[in-house]
Amino acid sequence: MTSNQQIQLSWDDPVSGERREPSLSPPIAFGREFARMPTEYNGQRVARMILNSDEISRFHALLEWQQNELVITDQVSVNGIFVNGQRQTRSVILSGDTLQMGPYIITITLVTGATPPQAPSHSAIQFNPATNLPDPSWRHSPQATPLGSSFPPPLFQQQKIAVQELHATGLPVEEFDFLSVGGGLGSFIWADLLRICGVKTEKIIALGLEKEPYARYKRLCLNSQIPLYERLRSNSDSCPDNIWGYPSYALREAWRDATKGKLNQAIKHLWQVFAEPTFAETYTPRAGNVFDSIDREAKRIGWDKIYRYGRVRGIRKTDDGRYCIAYSRAPGSHAYMVTRHLHLATGYPAIQFLPDLQAYREKYQDFKSVVNAYEDHDHVYEQLERLGGKVLIRGRGIVASRVVQRLYEARKKNNNITVLHLMRSPKPQGNKFQKAQRLVKNHYEFQPFNWPKACWGGELRVMLEKASPEERKTLLADWGGTTTADRSDWQRITEIGLREGWYNIQFGKVKKVERDPKGRTITYIEEQNFGQITLDADFIVDATGLDAKVEASPLLDDLVKHYNLPLNNLGRLSVANNFELVEMRNDKAKMYAAGAITLGGPYAAVDSFLGLQYACLVSVDSLGATRAPGVHRLNLVTSFGQWLKWVFNQSP
Repeated sequence: MTSNQQIQLSWDDPVSGERREPSLSPPIAFGREFARMPTEYNGQRVARMILNSDEISRFHALLEWQQNELVITDQVSVNGIFVNGQRQTRSVILSGDTLQMGPYIITITLVTGATPPQAPSHSAIQFNPATNLPDPSWRHSPQATPLGSSFPPPLFQQQKIAVQELHATGLPVEEFDFLSVGGGLGSFIWADLLRICGVKTEKIIALGLEKEPYARYKRLCLNSQIPLYERLRSNSDSCPDNIWGYPSYALREAWRDATKGKLNQAIKHLWQVFAEPTFAETYTPRAGNVFDSIDREAKRIGWDKIYRYGRVRGIRKTDDGRYCIAYSRAPGSHAYMVTRHLHLATGYPAIQFLPDLQAYREKYQDFKSVVNAYEDHDHVYEQLERLGGKVLIRGRGIVASRVVQRLYEARKKNNNITVLHLMRSPKPQGNKFQKAQRLVKNHYEFQPFNWPKACWGGELRVMLEKASPEERKTLLADWGGTTTADRSDWQRITEIGLREGWYNIQFGKVKKVERDPKGRTITYIEEQNFGQITLDADFIVDATGLDAKVEASPLLDDLVKHYNLPLNNLGRLSVANNFELVEMRNDKAKMYAAGAITLGGPYAAVDSFLGLQYACLVSVDSLGATRAPGVHRLNLVTSFGQWLKWVFNQSP
């Protein structure tokens, strides 16, 4: 080892889950405040690494060479450092070791000489724009960008387009007061609120690729092994079909069970809501019940008249204070829409896919042995149930736990199934915020929902809304992280698997994935105690999550670049507290956004049911305050009247 050798730091961002892999030369200082860390140490320039968390001290730790050994030293930090899961004040670091400081788990790799070509640091499985299905073979092409083909035409290079120029193209041009881009749950909830606030059906349009607003969400649930009878990770009163949240899903399920004579079940649901989370597990609704409820509300508000099939290709301001949307109705069939108020609810543009697994699939063209949990991969479980085998799981969040449960169920048909769970590093303790700390068992970090419950409507929501952009980054890092639901059944499965030996946990950083002569996958990992080792498996399941980066969406990427829109600290759309894209205001016309594309803004749980409802509620309320056409703000009387219409399933 030499003192000028570079060190690669690798970690997943605790908020967005995105991979960070900077290479730096020691000494390296870690801390919360740039100015409090030293600029020089022993005559050498210090690389200062900012970690945004209140669990990180101003100057937390120093990584340096000491007598040709790499050493980490705690700088009397409040919360300490953990090396490979053990708290240390000073420790020699080897290649492959992991450091945990607050919510950050960082893998250290020594960069030696010429490194072999690496897989791209970011890889993803895109949703095919023609089918809306996860498609590993589809890539962005020039034709995917708004000005990369004959449509939209060159006039879309302008900052503002004259409406008469649109008509001059000879393509259909329609005008509406309100338009939502996406056509999914975000669009549905926005349209639902507009209808409840008095807007007529014919004034609203939602452009998307599938008529059912929950179609993509349902498909991702089914692919990730959450069938309709299983429970989602959603709050009792997070009801996309009901802005009032009453009766909640728990009350509705209890009523259905009671009317069928299942009194014990009904009482259990009510007890869960009354006693959660201290005396009972948190109640969450069944997937099928949620989708059925949305179907009922869709029929009530006239969603079949609001929804329009269309792939949006470009968005521009018009010269008369509105917005123009260029969209494809079918291959070779294009049209325009002009609207006064625009809503972006495009959802996740892609599925995260680990770079080493993408490199494997591209090299071997093997899409059966290596799969993503959000792809259709039922063939994995079908083959295991017939022939047995070994599965390697990557990731340790909610989807990974669901895959483990599905494999446990498969073992009931064939107990010759083993599971190897590969985690990048140990998780010795859960993230902390003030006096609260998450529970950790078997290196899973448990939490009922993906964010603390107070983020939805409690003091944490108010705190984030009032915070500055930098303060938001710190708060979200402390509240975020990879968690799974705090459910005893999943915890019991891992305990049984570890005890019986068919489920094992391995730690290490993956160097590459290859295929042996028998067609099995071979994963090469760098493990802190044994150097490089190999893990063989019949199947690898990537359960590392979804991708919400703006550049992953050709539509949003074009919009941001064309109007030079600011992005927030997480690289998402920068929105005001009412979810307006202020820079896109065009006279009295306004543009709003909702969902994962706004993560890092005034609300934490933006991609949850309640998060979508909140974003739509404040944006529609903003429209009402500015007297948008037909929008009447709800008061006590009108809200109660609309709730009664919902109860009796009458049109708004």
